[in-house]
Amino acid sequence: MSELLEALAPNPLIAILRAPDAAAFVPATERLYQAGFRCVEFTLTTSGAVDAAKEVITSMPDDLVVGIGTVRTADQVRDAIDAGAAFLVSQVFRQPLVDEATARDVPFFPGALTPTEILDAWESGVPAVKVSPIGPVGGLDYFDNVRGPLPDIPLMPTGGVALDEAVAYLDRGAVAVGLSAALMGDALLPGGDLDGLAKRAQHVVRAVSAR
Repeated sequence: MSELLEALAPNPLIAILRAPDAAAFVPATERLYQAGFRCVEFTLTTSGAVDAAKEVITSMPDDLVVGIGTVRTADQVRDAIDAGAAFLVSQVFRQPLVDEATARDVPFFPGALTPTEILDAWESGVPAVKVSPIGPVGGLDYFDNVRGPLPDIPLMPTGGVALDEAVAYLDRGAVAVGLSAALMGDALLPGGDLDGLAKRAQHVVRAVSAR
């Protein structure tokens, strides 16, 4: 297991931030950090995500781990790493992206869904495989049925994970869980409810800490 996953082990939750633009990423991350989150992923489908990542990396405590997600090109790999990203995530598996990140000694977590896709991604030498979108294809039941024949592969379920499922995924063997819409609500939109985000974040962190 990579040093990153070992560092996240006490609180293996990743807050995934995706919106039309990154205007609220910094204040939202501050609320998440105050609530106990220590890992965030800024997605490249969001305008301004890389600049927001730079700002958070330079302004917030060093124990906050900031990654860049939805990485699909080698240029995006390089830009994300140059911005200071501690890890990279993709919805897909592409060997050249893994190779580019590995050459820079930055963990890359490719996305997969079927057993064949998961195995192909894992055999590329990555520290874990993101299984997404897991919610629409069966959630916890799907996770169990995939992990059963692939027990040696570290899996990170994301996409449609409900807040009250985070503990169950971890108890069933996930090395980390990515939380997106269920956690963020409308907090990243203009006039969004940051207080509501903080309450949801506190709730899930407490639940995971108590397991």
